[in-house]
Amino acid sequence: MCLGIPAKVIELYEANGMKMAKVDFGGVVKEACMEYVPEVKIGDYTIVHVGFALSILDEKEAFETMELLKQIEALGEEGTAA
Repeated sequence: MCLGIPAKVIELYEANGMKMAKVDFGGVVKEACMEYVPEVKIGDYTIVHVGFALSILDEKEAFETMELLKQIEALGEEGTAA
């Protein structure tokens, strides 16, 4: 299964002719390519999959998705504790 994760764009720049960004996954900062979402701005939330931003989402949708991912993680932790 493949999963795109919401991330907040905290810095935009160009590298080797490509639009890139530093994105924050709830405290973990990584680099991601923004070529598929050229209209992205600092402060926007994107869905990132294998280092590529695939779409822009609003803040409410990003937080809802992050909350669901936390719930899934918690269920997995419960299963390993049993």
